[in-house]
Amino acid sequence: MSAAPEQPPAPAAPPRHWEADVLLRDGSTAHIRPIRPEDAELLVDFYSRVSDRSKYYRFFSPMPRLSDRDVERFTKVDHDRRVALVLVLQGRMIAVGRYDTLRAGEAEVAFLVEDAHQGRGIAQLLLEHLAQAGRERGLEKFVAEVLPDNSRMIQTFRDAGYRVATEYEDGVLVLEFPIDATDTAIGVMQGREHRAEAASIERFFNPRSVAIIGASRRQETIGQTLVRNLVNGDFTGRVYAVNPTAGAVSGLPAYKSVTDIPDDVDVAIVAVPADAVQDVVLDCAAKGVHGLVVISSGFAETGEEGRQRQRRLVGLSRSYGLRLIGPNCLGIINTDPSVSINASLSQVMPPRGRAGFFCQSGALGSAILEKVQNRGLGLSTFVSAGNRADVSGNDLLQYWEEDDSTEVVLLYLESIGNPRKFSRIARRVSLRKPIVAVRSGRTTQGVPMGHAVRKIAAPPAAVDAMFRQAGVIQVDTLEEMFDVAQLVAHQPLPRGRRVAIVGNSDALGLLAADAAAAVGLVVNKSVALGAEAGAEDFEDALDAAIDDPDVDSVVAVYIPPLNVSGEEVANVLAAIGEQSDKPLVSTFLGVEGVPELLRVPDVAGSTAGRGSVPSYPAVEAAVRALARVVEYAVWLRTPDGPPPSPDEVDGDRAREIVGRLLGDRPGGVDVARDELRELLACYDIDLWPAPSVSTLEEAVAAGEALGWDVVLKATAEHLRERPDLAHVWRNIDGPDHMRDAWASLHELVGEDDSGGFIVQRTAPPGVPIAIRSLEDPLFGPVVSFGISGPMTELLADRSYRIPPLGSRDAAAMVREVRSAPLLFGYRGADVVDVGEVERLIRRVAQLQNDIPQVSGLELGLVLAGPHGSTVLSAEARLEQVSDARSDWFVRRMPTQPGDTLPS
Repeated sequence: MSAAPEQPPAPAAPPRHWEADVLLRDGSTAHIRPIRPEDAELLVDFYSRVSDRSKYYRFFSPMPRLSDRDVERFTKVDHDRRVALVLVLQGRMIAVGRYDTLRAGEAEVAFLVEDAHQGRGIAQLLLEHLAQAGRERGLEKFVAEVLPDNSRMIQTFRDAGYRVATEYEDGVLVLEFPIDATDTAIGVMQGREHRAEAASIERFFNPRSVAIIGASRRQETIGQTLVRNLVNGDFTGRVYAVNPTAGAVSGLPAYKSVTDIPDDVDVAIVAVPADAVQDVVLDCAAKGVHGLVVISSGFAETGEEGRQRQRRLVGLSRSYGLRLIGPNCLGIINTDPSVSINASLSQVMPPRGRAGFFCQSGALGSAILEKVQNRGLGLSTFVSAGNRADVSGNDLLQYWEEDDSTEVVLLYLESIGNPRKFSRIARRVSLRKPIVAVRSGRTTQGVPMGHAVRKIAAPPAAVDAMFRQAGVIQVDTLEEMFDVAQLVAHQPLPRGRRVAIVGNSDALGLLAADAAAAVGLVVNKSVALGAEAGAEDFEDALDAAIDDPDVDSVVAVYIPPLNVSGEEVANVLAAIGEQSDKPLVSTFLGVEGVPELLRVPDVAGSTAGRGSVPSYPAVEAAVRALARVVEYAVWLRTPDGPPPSPDEVDGDRAREIVGRLLGDRPGGVDVARDELRELLACYDIDLWPAPSVSTLEEAVAAGEALGWDVVLKATAEHLRERPDLAHVWRNIDGPDHMRDAWASLHELVGEDDSGGFIVQRTAPPGVPIAIRSLEDPLFGPVVSFGISGPMTELLADRSYRIPPLGSRDAAAMVREVRSAPLLFGYRGADVVDVGEVERLIRRVAQLQNDIPQVSGLELGLVLAGPHGSTVLSAEARLEQVSDARSDWFVRRMPTQPGDTLPS
């Protein structure tokens, strides 16, 4: 009996991160994943819906149907040399893209998109994900053959941001392009991401029709409140009530299901029991609804069962192309008179204003809206995201960046699901609009139960640094957020830190001056007008302060005498505030907010126009808010040089070294000193040689090899960074001197020490500093700086930044540690070469940014002197990573921990 033929090995499973939810150009969702053998039926069905013209463009010949052999060839790939990705929507395949390796480093790429879905950016998405898969598989270049009249596909390749070369061959256009992730290609991808995410949010804020699913006739119910708020808020679109048992709700005809509504529905507000929400999703998908606002509770905030229900809700919504706000949320508001939608549980419709507000807490949402109304601040739009299962603050930032009616962004954050993306978007938005943020749990790192986020390995100080680096005005309380918001929404930004104080109360003037000094402002002018000062006195003093070139902002204090309304002084403040190009803040009658007397009319319909003067009940609050805005203005006006050019380092060589050192070590490896010297040299960091020695003879030989004038140093952990330097013997200039040093240090260390000794050249004197970096699973690269020594560790005196770093970030890192004066001539010492310190920080940041396999790097002892820096010790660890930062190079929607992605 002959042996059975040997079966080919089964193809390896594709990487898990190749599967993701994605956002299309129009703001709807879909699912991308590797093709599977069991997709044969889906593929045949998909191909039957593709037009003959699209088939011809794909295969260059009529091909009306796929043979069984074709189906098998297209669905069975090895996920290495042959990779195919499909886009799935509502359980149907709507596009497929693939590459087939031609030769080492090169593959041919092709796409086919169902005609009904062309023009939605699907080919660009498939190309991004195929290019990332190709890079992970060692590919360097894609080629594509395209018919000359297939202009849409040609444009897809040209718009991708890659360098495309073309040539004609037998009547076919051959495109070739390297797929390395250039800054241009990444910029193109991020631009598409921005437009898609903004479009998805625009659908929520500007609906033409809204269905309330769970509308109720019973008073004091959620369903009744939603209907009443929509109608009373003068929504300009159509409102539909959905209730399977009622004929009408609040005068509106009621439909048994959203599918029974005869007209289109843009947004559905869902207020049904949690276990019924999934059926609502299916009905909304069948109806063609664009987005869901799920008010219903009973999801992740209730425990594990609720978390599973929430994961299924998000997966189902995205698989049917729907975006989701909530669940367990308060709702959304748009005060634009052309929309005027209050699709929330709050009976307060805030006045029209310039601020967009995002919060996660539904419980706080109503209180926030009441506070906004009481202060006369006004909002453009408002979102309470609840459990933030899908739509997040990042999505709102993308929308508000281009929204002309939003000039200030307010964020109340209880968790950050993707801080790396937040940092990138916030940096860009802050250049155009101020972002004011409160982040709860800063000290405890606590996260509300409904928020499924991964743990951040970086310390809390790194998160605060990320906000500063992005230009975000981070404040400690909601009250302080409103204090800052009413200033940036109505007054110009200051040019600097110099302040004038004008008032009719000496006591409050002194309090203002003390508060200014405490927050880093400089009082250049203080005018005490006396208790009887009138409107003319204030006008003269304020005009003089505004016109003074040594004044950047003005604080006005007015406490009226008895039986005086202060209206005349208010008119003066409002007139000067409207005309001034410098910010004017006030403590006017102890009023909080933007009082009517100090408001300037606004042509755009806002409650208070530009130039309105904010008031604070306490002068300290006014000064604190002004100081926050000054810091933002300084950040905005400080030029930031670009990160180091890739041409200045040898990144390819560094990656080769890392690949060689890691090899097949799944557990990672600590890098030996000589290999670390080689790696650091690729980034122009010179780690001084320090041979380890275990005997006196080896120590003498090392001293001779280094040319003497060396040090002998004990490396035991408990001796490192000792301020008395007892474990270091300096200036050894020969064998005899080395013998004395060896004997003395052995006596200090003891015979049982396992730390050993090293020999090193004597370094020039300098201030000891330490530069570290790590790879955080959420942040990606993080870099820190501080003065070396145990006191720095005890006091946590370190600064942090998120690479890539420009010159502004590196300079700020050096200067913001409390021990920074040691670098700038403290007590008559030499000023160190700070430029070289900044260069080292930027080089370490660039290395960490370029090579995610570096799980940690520490330049533990660098001596910074007046003529340069000497890197004396360094350590590094490498670890294998499978999907490191893949979301930097492709668009993918975030998943929650433990998510099971839909088919």
